[in-house]
Amino acid sequence: MKVIAYDVGTTGLKTCMFRISAEESVQYLAGEVEHYELHVLENGGVEQDASDWWDAMARSTRRLLEKSGTAKEEIRGITFCSQFQTVVMVDKAGKPLRRAMSCMDARADLQFKRCMATGLKVEGLDIVKVLKYLKITGAVSGSAKDPAWKYLWVRDNEPEIFRNTYKWLDAKEYLTCRATGNMVASRDDACATFLYDVKNRCWSKTLCKMLGINMEHLPPLCDSTDKVGDLLPQAAEELGLAAGTPVFSGASDVSLCSVGAGCVELGDVLVYSGTSGWVATTVGKLHLDLGNLIGALVGVDPTTYNYVAEVETSGKCMEWVKDRIDQMGMDYDQMIEYIKDTPAGSNGVVFSPWMHGNRCPFDDANSRGVFFNLDITTRGSDLMKAVIEGVCLHMRWLLECTENTFPTNPVVRFTGGSAIAPYICQVMADVLGRDVETVENPRQVGAMGAAALLAVSFGLLPDIKDIKKIIKVQAIYHPRRENTAVYDRILPVFKDLYHNNKKSFAALNEGK
Repeated sequence: MKVIAYDVGTTGLKTCMFRISAEESVQYLAGEVEHYELHVLENGGVEQDASDWWDAMARSTRRLLEKSGTAKEEIRGITFCSQFQTVVMVDKAGKPLRRAMSCMDARADLQFKRCMATGLKVEGLDIVKVLKYLKITGAVSGSAKDPAWKYLWVRDNEPEIFRNTYKWLDAKEYLTCRATGNMVASRDDACATFLYDVKNRCWSKTLCKMLGINMEHLPPLCDSTDKVGDLLPQAAEELGLAAGTPVFSGASDVSLCSVGAGCVELGDVLVYSGTSGWVATTVGKLHLDLGNLIGALVGVDPTTYNYVAEVETSGKCMEWVKDRIDQMGMDYDQMIEYIKDTPAGSNGVVFSPWMHGNRCPFDDANSRGVFFNLDITTRGSDLMKAVIEGVCLHMRWLLECTENTFPTNPVVRFTGGSAIAPYICQVMADVLGRDVETVENPRQVGAMGAAALLAVSFGLLPDIKDIKKIIKVQAIYHPRRENTAVYDRILPVFKDLYHNNKKSFAALNEGK
């Protein structure tokens, strides 16, 4: 049985074909990639054209089938792994009324503060509303980048669009709607709106009333393993697939990257570094660390949660340093060769990876990247390696915050585009001071999780936890203790780059 999983990212879409069977379970066969534009606005807005996602699906699907020699009738189902906390306002026909507001969109600060920065406060948030959130969702909407505030920004700033809105969808939900005509949302995506009643598995009337959300704008809910419909003839023609092909919900990238990495048991830790990044730990209960803005979210497995700490820009920082500092047209392999002899600590240079603000363990849209401690001997290779180290140091900070609450397994799994480079994997192990494992096809880990979930949907695997047995470890990296000692000394300095410059960030970037 061949299936296709679409991994809908921030700047590109991966279309991956898998074979699923009772014997081999999930086998990656082939994939294609398409890129699209991320529109960064001066007012803090970050937008995407939802039709770009669909067009990328269409081009890559047709190319995948042609290159692999696969007949469209061989594809027995499609599913999704997607960016989430995206706001797509659509009319009754499912047509977007404006460009989608990305998870990175930070323009709704007024809407956030108007609701959450009133009354008696804890960590700067209204304590009465915090308690309501905790009782119903187990987490708190503590950032202006969260979806509800963007929805309210549209209400306040684009009233005509708001009046014409039929549903508010996330990225994946828009694509399943365009594929099937049905508007439904998976529970993990619903949870990320902070409007989801975890105990009763439904939208919360209490929280919607508290924020002023029109519940008629919220779609019905489903599980990530559910079939949401069949591929419509028009959609099938555009994608090059057979009409009537089953379409399954899938889930968010955070949920499915953990599944695709085999991090499905309690204490399993995934460090993911793509355009953005996160540290996700599989836990058995809801918990909110309000001080560090880390919370447990509903995942694809109804018996566990994803305790997620995010960083806005991760691999994007590495792309930035290559594009801005490299004057020789190096590819990534050449960049690694260029910096390979740079010692741990980059000859004293420290970099902060907050290139578009940050979420955890502090939420500050004004924070930015900093190169610290340059001198006249600093080389381009020092700057390049410092960027890699800065991303890894931030992941260590997030992991330490996680371990304040939950025990974690001693071996960490590392995935995403950054995990393709053995050099970066070794730096990650050195910075974390613990063994780091990589899996096959680390760039396709989200799509792998979606395909593995289809194996459960089709009854080929009895349970989501059985997925761990079929995920193969590709390599393991052991920390070099002499390097870890260097990073132990740098880490306090790295953390202080934010605390010591918070006011300066605000002075330079407030209102941008």
